[in-house]
Amino acid sequence: MLLVPAAVTRGEVLAGAEQPHLYLPLLKDKKVVLLSNHTGILPSRNGQHILDFLIENGVNVTAILSPEHGFRGNADAGEKVNSSTDPATGLPIISLYGSKSQEAAAGAIAEADVIVSDMQDVGLRFYTYYITMAEMMEAAADAGKEFMILDRPNPLGMTVDGPLLDMSLASGVGRFPIPVMHGMTLGELGSMAAGEKWLHTDRALKLTVIPCSGYTHATRYQLPVAPSPNLPDMQSVYLYPSICPLEGTIMSLGRGTDTPFCVYGHPMMSGCDYSFTPRSRAGAKNPPLKDRLCHGHSLTHLDPDSVIARGFDLSYVIDAFRNPGMKRAGRFFTPFFDKLTGDRRVRTMIEAGKTADEISAIWHDDVTRFLELRRPYLIYPL
Repeated sequence: MLLVPAAVTRGEVLAGAEQPHLYLPLLKDKKVVLLSNHTGILPSRNGQHILDFLIENGVNVTAILSPEHGFRGNADAGEKVNSSTDPATGLPIISLYGSKSQEAAAGAIAEADVIVSDMQDVGLRFYTYYITMAEMMEAAADAGKEFMILDRPNPLGMTVDGPLLDMSLASGVGRFPIPVMHGMTLGELGSMAAGEKWLHTDRALKLTVIPCSGYTHATRYQLPVAPSPNLPDMQSVYLYPSICPLEGTIMSLGRGTDTPFCVYGHPMMSGCDYSFTPRSRAGAKNPPLKDRLCHGHSLTHLDPDSVIARGFDLSYVIDAFRNPGMKRAGRFFTPFFDKLTGDRRVRTMIEAGKTADEISAIWHDDVTRFLELRRPYLIYPL
């Protein structure tokens, strides 16, 4: 079910959570489990969190589910986070990145009527919030519960690019057969996952999407809050699709610095114009190459328009791989690289000396087919 948002002032974008007239009536007299984190805020209501807003409006929230980075959004990537209690409301916070998380979540869902999901995604196949949402959609379907997505804009929604996931490489950083940059909101992607039967369940899911208002896929949406600790600003978000594959190499991409995902380097890189030293800090307690002086390149100066126009750009990985100093560093790629790109051909073509343009040609036809497949699930104009 898709509800129709109210008209907004030209240029104004409202997230689904900011349109309570669409969802509060649907939650009346129901027990609600909330899947959210620090990104679930209402900018039009002075940054009030969706949890506090629901409770303020008489919604019976019985438990909180939190994704990667925890409910407060300050844990490292992939870090185990213990379940806890929200000090403001006394509600249990069940960490889906903690021990026995699935059992605890199943118990909370069994006692509820509906799961409400409100998280800010960044529109990439290897960004884990959509995977957590999909798992909870499956849990809701299996338990015969409703699922509601309070949709939010995709800051990279203007771009569809990159190889589709080879499902033999499916992992915690790749769940569906979609490009690296899929260009969809969580509401659209969740609808597509249910419609294309990508969910691991045989039971039908009662899904409701509360759409954004004033958003199109061409909207240059500025995130009101950092979606995770190492995406502190829009430049890091725009570069993230192309820099993240370096996590599957021996390089540093700036975790543990002030400019994560906006720099890359290694102690053995040569002929470089920039140096940095990763340090332990909140959100990056043990960053790659910690306390080692790295030589490389800073991308903080790049024009955002040019970064966006280049889409899923392998030129940074190729530049690092071909750097003369890196020839002495040993094996460049780790097995994680194939999981991030989702296509083993990418690595083998880089190793064979192919250019970024030559490599990108291999997924052109797949992206064209994906664009047609996703068409029925799009909520917003292109």
